[in-house]
Amino acid sequence: MTALINRLLFATDFSDSANKAEEYAVLMARLEGAAVDVFHVMELYPGLDPEYPVTQVYVDQLHRETDAELAKTVRRLQDQQIPASGRSVFGVPSAQICAAAEESHADLVVLGTRGKTGLEHLLLGSTAERVVVNAPCPVLTVRVPVSRDGAGASVTPPRGVHHILAPVDFSDCSLDALEYAVQVAKRLKVPVTILHVLEPISYGIDLTLIHLSERERTRVVVEERLNRLVAALVSEGITADHAIRGGLPGDSLVHFIEDNQCDLVVMGTHGRRGLSHLMNGSVAEAVLRRASCPVLTVKSPKFAPGHRRVVSKAPADDNRTSHRNV
Repeated sequence: MTALINRLLFATDFSDSANKAEEYAVLMARLEGAAVDVFHVMELYPGLDPEYPVTQVYVDQLHRETDAELAKTVRRLQDQQIPASGRSVFGVPSAQICAAAEESHADLVVLGTRGKTGLEHLLLGSTAERVVVNAPCPVLTVRVPVSRDGAGASVTPPRGVHHILAPVDFSDCSLDALEYAVQVAKRLKVPVTILHVLEPISYGIDLTLIHLSERERTRVVVEERLNRLVAALVSEGITADHAIRGGLPGDSLVHFIEDNQCDLVVMGTHGRRGLSHLMNGSVAEAVLRRASCPVLTVKSPKFAPGHRRVVSKAPADDNRTSHRNV
C-alpha cells in the first residue's frame, strides 16, 4: 500500500489541547512510518519593540523556554521510534503554520484547538480554523471542550480510532474527503459510516409544503448514491454503512457524532475566504468547533501517483443531489 503520509507537521503551543493532539500525531505517524516536524510559533505582544532592551530580555527568555519544551516533545516522539525534529519561529501562528507546511511539503498538519464561540469567535477567529482554510494539505484538529468558566474540560480523547464518520454532499470535495477516509480506514482496519444531511423542508407563504414530491425523489436518488458508495468501500474490504439525516448540516453532524460515538470525522472543505466565508460560513468549521472527536478536514488531498480511486467523482447530472458544501 502506497504511503498516504510521508511528512507530518505537528503544530504545538505546549498546551493541554496540543498534548492531546500529540497523541493523534503519533497515531498517524505510526500508520505510515512518517517523519514528524514539531513546530511552535512564538508571538510578541502587539506594540512591543523588538529592538528595545527589555524586549530582548523577554525574547531571550521565550527562546529558552521554547527550546526546552520543543526538546521534550521531540524526545517523547523519538522514544516511540518516530523520526522527529523541532523548530520555532516568531509570527502569527496560523500564517506560520501554513507556510511551514508548504515549505516542508507536509502531507498532514495536526494541531489542537479549544476554539472560540459567539462574539469572541467572530472578532478573533481561531488559529485552527485559519489553518484549515489556508493549509496546502489535510488538517487534523483535536478539540478540547471549554467549560463555562473558560477552563479546558478534563476530557481525554480515545487512544485509538474505531469508527470513522465521512459526511458527503456529493460535491467533488466531499468525495475527495471520502476517498481519503477510505485510505485511513484501510490502514486502521475500522468501519466507515457515510452520512448525508438533507436540507430542511421549505414552506410557502400559506405554510404549505413546497416540492414535497421532489424532495422524496431526491431522497431516493441520495439513497441510491449512498448505496453505491457503500458498495465501493465494501469491495475494498472495508466495513461500511450509510445514514441520512435531516436538519441543518452542522447541527445534524454534531448530533450524529455524539449519538454514534464516532472517533474521527473525515470531511471536505472548500476553504472559503473573505466575505464569502463570512456570509456562508463553513459546515466543516462548525463541526470543528463543536465535535466531541477529532476532525480531519480534507481540502487538497495528496494521493500517490497512479493512485486508483475507490470513490468515483459525481457525474454532472447527479449534482442536483448536492445541497450544501461541507
